[in-house]
Amino acid sequence: MGRKKAVLYPRMGRMLGDLGERIKLARLRRKLSVELVAERAKVSRSSVWAVEKGSPAVAIGIYANVLMAIGMAEDLNLIAKDDILGRTMQDLDLPIRKRAPKRTKEEMDN
Repeated sequence: MGRKKAVLYPRMGRMLGDLGERIKLARLRRKLSVELVAERAKVSRSSVWAVEKGSPAVAIGIYANVLMAIGMAEDLNLIAKDDILGRTMQDLDLPIRKRAPKRTKEEMDN
């Protein structure tokens, strides 16, 4: 059986392509060869090239290893860090609590 090809919305395909391009530019700015990055990431050169093209068929673990190999692994912590929409939706769902009525002196003595 052959592998299924990942099907993406066109926008997601462009976003992955842009991500790959940014990874490639980061590697080039650091003056790292594809061979060195592949060796550090414990993947093949073709996997590094696929990452740099933004291929959806590449496992996210390989993307993570390539980012680690070029010194950008901490950038993974930025993904979905500030979930503005999710937090807004959560805040809208929170119940508004009313303050308990003040107890009278008689209630406090009992």
